[in-house]
Amino acid sequence: MSAMNLSSSAAGYRRLVWGEIKVLIGRCRERVYSRYELMSLNEGDLRDIGLTRGEAEFEAAKPFWQK
Repeated sequence: MSAMNLSSSAAGYRRLVWGEIKVLIGRCRERVYSRYELMSLNEGDLRDIGLTRGEAEFEAAKPFWQK
């Protein structure tokens, strides 16, 4: 393989890795936001979506990296 091919291959790999990191960060931010929103729901709203306050608190207490 020539130096040019190795260089472009490495650049492509870096772009791929950074792209995956961006997606992962976006998912983590979405989890944080969703859990924050879940905790802001009142009892009636929680009942409408089929959750108890305890279940909502359990979900909200999860770390951002955990599904």
